[in-house]
Amino acid sequence: MDDHISESALRALLQAQRMAWARQVPDHMQRMDDLARLRVAFQARFARLAQAMSDDFGQRSRHESQLSDQMTVLHDIDHARRHLKHWMRPHRHWADIAFFPAHIEVHPRPLGVIGVIAPWNYPVSLALMPLVEALAAGNHVMLKPSELTPRTSAALAELIAAVFPPERVTVVQGDAAVGAIFAALPFDHLVFTGSTAVGRKVALAAAANLTPVTLELGGKSPALIAPGYTLALAAARIAQGKLLNAGQTCVATDYVLLPRGRALDFVQALRAYVQKHYPALRSTPDFSSIVSARHYTRLHALVDDARAQGAEVITLPDTTAHDAARRIFAPTLLLRADASMRVMQEEIFGPILPVLEYDSIEEAIATINSQPRPLALYVFDDDARRAARVIAAIPAGTAGINDTVVQFAQTRLPFGGIGASGMGHLHGHAGFLSFSKQLPVFRQSRWSGLGLLRPPYGKLAERMLRWLAR
Repeated sequence: MDDHISESALRALLQAQRMAWARQVPDHMQRMDDLARLRVAFQARFARLAQAMSDDFGQRSRHESQLSDQMTVLHDIDHARRHLKHWMRPHRHWADIAFFPAHIEVHPRPLGVIGVIAPWNYPVSLALMPLVEALAAGNHVMLKPSELTPRTSAALAELIAAVFPPERVTVVQGDAAVGAIFAALPFDHLVFTGSTAVGRKVALAAAANLTPVTLELGGKSPALIAPGYTLALAAARIAQGKLLNAGQTCVATDYVLLPRGRALDFVQALRAYVQKHYPALRSTPDFSSIVSARHYTRLHALVDDARAQGAEVITLPDTTAHDAARRIFAPTLLLRADASMRVMQEEIFGPILPVLEYDSIEEAIATINSQPRPLALYVFDDDARRAARVIAAIPAGTAGINDTVVQFAQTRLPFGGIGASGMGHLHGHAGFLSFSKQLPVFRQSRWSGLGLLRPPYGKLAERMLRWLAR
């Protein structure tokens, strides 16, 4: 699609999908076939998609693309096809005892046409996973990829066009102005994945149509390392998640809290991790570039602001690892970070990691709760009771104990934010439910006790009402 596609053209696309859906709502066979054909085409074209992502970023690790964009989509398709018949089945129960012998049923019904606005950081998986769940629920879909990854958007459009007619699934390419028009269309449900600031605008646009939204945002996701936990193990698991996609991950650790006096030990553990896994940071194909010059400059500005306010800046393995030409931003630790610094007020979305020290678990909990509610909370603790207490005390969208990021890849776990980090849930059955109307059905039997509660009310009715209201 052209960057300047008009509002009237977008509304015509939506109307065509709405009419096609009304003519033939996808049944189980159609949904299974759609997902199967998408899987085959996706596998055949993934090398092209991976190259497009790398071209858009400047450099993106092929292996990380396989882990984060290929594996997740395939698992989502396979999980949906494996469980779809059960998900679609009406759930039947006895009605409340006052209405015996009636039955109640809940029928999952598709909503109609779903709008999906996908982000640039994982431009394939975060576009296709909501698509998979919306198709599994029996909907048609309009997909708007990010304008920051135009080659990937074009490759996605080719993939979708090879699998689906446009009245079932279509890809709308375009700039931010097109995205704003897209968000204001009267979809039956709208999904947005991106920043909290843009998420607010999307929610406002959708509200004009009373369009329900699922917002997958971000925020400041902390990792709390408890006393006694092995720092080398915590550092390795935090670094693996943080350096995936060069930190451009919504559930990456945004700052670390550890017991006072352990900061330098943590630095040494992270230094050892970087030296082992990225021995030649500027030349390795395993470390991804920052997506754009603007974002690369933004990250340097965050570090400069923190340094000016007293933070100690430690670049791993050293400052020569930065490469502006290729937008390689070396892993950077900030010691003595505090709430006044921009890096502690904004989502980082890069390989910068502020390190804070605490004197007690209660102090650490209070520090986290002073921030907007995070998309992810990570606790490293061998004491299961204490870890559970931390998770109970901190509202968060998702949580991980003794690891980071991997909770996102679990098809059996709902994924979603809370407060400033989002609303609603996706992934697996949770996504199917988000894109379905849970239609309540009351099924009356031939004989009904309610017939005894008709006027004129006599003594029998009075006795029944006393018993029901006891």
